[in-house]
Amino acid sequence: MHLDQATPEQLSQWEADLSAQYQTLQNQSLNLDLTRGKPSADQLSLSDALDGILKGDYRAADGTDVRNYGGLDGIAEAKQLGADILGVQLDEILVGGNSSLTLMFQTVLVAHQFGLQGPESAWKDLGPVKFLCPVPGYDRHFSICEQLGIEMVTVPMLASGPDMDQVEAMIKADAQIVGMWCVPKYSNPTGVTYSDDTVDRIAQLAKITNPNFRVFWDNAYAVHDLSTTPTRLKPIMDSCRQFGSEDSVIQFASTSKITHAGAGIAFMASSTANLKGFKAVLGTSTIGPDKVNQLRHLRLLPNMAALTEHMTKHAEIINPRFSSVLTNLDRAFGDSDLGAWEKPEGGYFISFDTRPGCAKAVVKLAAEAGVKLTPAGATFPYGNDPEDRNIRIAPTVPSVEEVDQAMQVFEVCVKLASVRAQLNA
Repeated sequence: MHLDQATPEQLSQWEADLSAQYQTLQNQSLNLDLTRGKPSADQLSLSDALDGILKGDYRAADGTDVRNYGGLDGIAEAKQLGADILGVQLDEILVGGNSSLTLMFQTVLVAHQFGLQGPESAWKDLGPVKFLCPVPGYDRHFSICEQLGIEMVTVPMLASGPDMDQVEAMIKADAQIVGMWCVPKYSNPTGVTYSDDTVDRIAQLAKITNPNFRVFWDNAYAVHDLSTTPTRLKPIMDSCRQFGSEDSVIQFASTSKITHAGAGIAFMASSTANLKGFKAVLGTSTIGPDKVNQLRHLRLLPNMAALTEHMTKHAEIINPRFSSVLTNLDRAFGDSDLGAWEKPEGGYFISFDTRPGCAKAVVKLAAEAGVKLTPAGATFPYGNDPEDRNIRIAPTVPSVEEVDQAMQVFEVCVKLASVRAQLNA
């Protein structure tokens, strides 16, 4: 189906045929949900051994009784695991509670209100400040900025990561840009992994920015590979050490999609100077994280070898769902001009771009046929996709059969919305 080559008569016939197919789908009364990147019940069950794993032994390796107060930056075993995941040294890691999103919000708040390296570094005293946001991107990052009144400026994502020519030009031209969001491996939602050159150029941004600029490096999918020969991401801190910019990057990760999503542990990594400033404020709001849960996790996943084995089991569960989405997209749109998509090698999402102006219509049609999708525009700041094209597909929770059903609905909705848009053009 190539709409730009179709006659009005062909378009009208396609619209009639697709409307009939759509009505048949509506009559099935489906109730399927592809909105959020959550682990399935089968994935969560991989970590059920957490329950009771301590067997009454609450001592960390250094003898700390994890039931008690203290340990603002986490127990040593958890710090070692986080350091291994993020490629940093032990004194550059902090281990928190169950949410890396919480750590990200707290870090942006501290940088804005108090400064990460003293009051003189607080963003609030710089006037109206801005964040660079590669798009399409992660909606919860955008919500943090919106909550704190930080203006968001978009940068297009390329196959190698953010368009670094544009990033560098914008930073040179605007001293009010104080931060940049990054999901560097299997980016949400495109699945792109940043190239080595992109990592190096991001590590060198400190040379052209004000000293309070920070890259928020959300490495949420660091170990979430679908392939047995996984994509490699160059450790950003290695590049920062090379270019003397250790203060410019703050990394985050968690076990939220590794163990129990709502009961995991989160990691933050940065220079010792940044961590000192962050902990000075954090210490006024908490005496320490849940160290019992940290110890539970390290008994289940004591090292990277155990973590890799564990994530292989996740991949075995997720892979058929991703294959279903990609197979259906190839079959439905492989020889058409109706859409474009990435084929990620890991992560939790597949990003689909419709023809301009069609994404909202597709999501609405799908919802009315019993398939919930992430709202169109959610992958852009303020919920505004200027071309109304991007749709994020999250296939992990439904069964493979349900994903197949959902993609059949998605196919008809994309085709119907596209034909109707062309008829009205």
